[in-house]
Amino acid sequence: MFSKAMATSVFNPCSIITTSRAQPKSSSSRPSQLLSFLHSNNPAGPIVDLKFSAAACSWGCQYDSKQSLSRCLAANITSSALKTAESSRETSTLLAAEGVSSSGTRPTILVSEKLGEAGLQLLRSFGDVDCSYDLSPEQLCEKISSCDALIVRSGTKVTRQVLEAAKGRLKVVGRAGVGIDNVDLQAATEFGCLVVNAPTANTVAAAEHGIALIAAMARNVAQADASMKAGKWQRSKYVGVSLVGKTLAVMGFGKVGSEVARRAKGLGMHVIAHDPYAPADKARAIGVDLVSFDQAISTADFISLHMPLTATTSKIFNDDTFGKMKKGVRIVNVARGGVIDEEALVRALDSGKVAQAALDVFTEEPPAKDSKLVQHENVTVTPHLGASTKEAQEGVAIEIAEAVVGALKGELSATAVNAPMVPQEVMTELAPYVVLAEKLGRLAVQLVAGGRGIKSVKVVYQSARDPDDLDTRLLRAMITKGIIEPISSSFINLVNADFTAKEKGLRISEERVVVDTSPEFPVHSIQVLISNVDSKFASAVSENGEISIEGRVKYGVPHLTRVGSFEVDVSLEGNLILCRQIDQPGMIGQVGNILGQGNINVSFMSVGRTVRRNKAIMAIGVDEEPDKEALRKIGTVPAIEEFVFLNL
Repeated sequence: MFSKAMATSVFNPCSIITTSRAQPKSSSSRPSQLLSFLHSNNPAGPIVDLKFSAAACSWGCQYDSKQSLSRCLAANITSSALKTAESSRETSTLLAAEGVSSSGTRPTILVSEKLGEAGLQLLRSFGDVDCSYDLSPEQLCEKISSCDALIVRSGTKVTRQVLEAAKGRLKVVGRAGVGIDNVDLQAATEFGCLVVNAPTANTVAAAEHGIALIAAMARNVAQADASMKAGKWQRSKYVGVSLVGKTLAVMGFGKVGSEVARRAKGLGMHVIAHDPYAPADKARAIGVDLVSFDQAISTADFISLHMPLTATTSKIFNDDTFGKMKKGVRIVNVARGGVIDEEALVRALDSGKVAQAALDVFTEEPPAKDSKLVQHENVTVTPHLGASTKEAQEGVAIEIAEAVVGALKGELSATAVNAPMVPQEVMTELAPYVVLAEKLGRLAVQLVAGGRGIKSVKVVYQSARDPDDLDTRLLRAMITKGIIEPISSSFINLVNADFTAKEKGLRISEERVVVDTSPEFPVHSIQVLISNVDSKFASAVSENGEISIEGRVKYGVPHLTRVGSFEVDVSLEGNLILCRQIDQPGMIGQVGNILGQGNINVSFMSVGRTVRRNKAIMAIGVDEEPDKEALRKIGTVPAIEEFVFLNL
């Protein structure tokens, strides 16, 4: 902390003037010259009473003594509009940095299982692709340390050991399909490795296969086929059951489950479903009743499984649950093999409790050749063919290739499994606020003095929209990242920011406040408050004793608009010097001259005060980091009470 006076005062809002340069260093208007000019043409002190909106003002032209201040400002109204396009480029750059960008060379992408040619071509257009199939765990660990991305299907296990062997280089794992139980998500998150999947391309294929197995099982197609090929004609043995009027329980009402339900309804079946996370209106829209787990399995004639494999669902179908089912129930599984206790299923088949089963997935794949389940006469099996259509294979290959390439470019992925999943339209709308959120977090943590660690952070979003219409998950993740990264030696990105915060005992709460502004913009302002800490800059402390900063997006550009009780208006880019000073003539010129002598270019400046000749706060943007001598000289200016340098 650089401070001459530690007393914290409460200040009222003040008038503001903001300046911003068009081209660093190339302008003939050197920092000291510009600031001296401002002082010499306003001997009463810093310019603070001009009647214009500071948000609309930026220096986009060179200023000289022959050009009036008003003319310069007027000439640059259009330059403010150009800021939006500039901000868009800055946003893309920052998001690339926040994601999983390459170091500038072509990234290496390891494909460990067969992928459609269309997907491979897309990958090759972006990076160096290594197609190495059937790798042992040891071989995978050996290869992974030289890879930026890994694409797998269901056969490759991405374990903690694999992620540790990557030594921080692996930035994204792409699962060509929906299920991600073969990827250690916890470890991937800890190592900051993004996991993406391809959840849509094979949805219809999997649903069609499920329906095919239901129909084949009901009419004994597989058994009758085998009988005929053995030279037999056994019509009476293979009498089936009709689907019309039967009750189908869909266990897991996600993308595939809901598609199975639609098709089953078309076959005249009564469909019920169980999914603790499915919205009731989604089920009602296609005529499906959501019921409890026990109600579903106890009333169904057919049960179709579409749930993920988790610690909760592992072997959820066991002796106990089979005992609750109707005698003669028929079970189909095209989801994950591990959700069924296979030995218990054999017992249920032998007893007649389960009349038939049709299985596309197994606990171990491929299953043992002497598997009692596979050999059972009342079981129809296929070798994990759910997504195996030509159309689905190409679609999955393209979808996962696009997701992996996008992640390597730093684009936010709508199919991210272990990072905020935000719809594309929301991501587009929030893009400038993402930048603002990360920079506010980064700025806030740099205002914290040593001593007590940060334990509690509060984020307040002001918006004209109803709180339920404001998705802040992405903003929260970026604020968390901004807070943690400057104080952590670990690699921090959107993937592991929340995990690292919890690991460090940092609690981040959120509050949404509805304000009377235009609902056209998703967020009016974002405020970050850190409590129970000391500040390097006493002026950043609010009336409630919290470090408090606030920012807004103006013309597509993130701005700092409040520090403590001071109103300011500063574009959040580059480096920032905050000074609290006595409001008197020549302050801008003195600090500007010191920076100019050190060949440090001023990019923008904002000055705010309470009343004339009282206290003021000055925010100065600089292109270079001032050396110790320049900072020491700023500290010797008699009227400066405290100041702090911040790297954004």
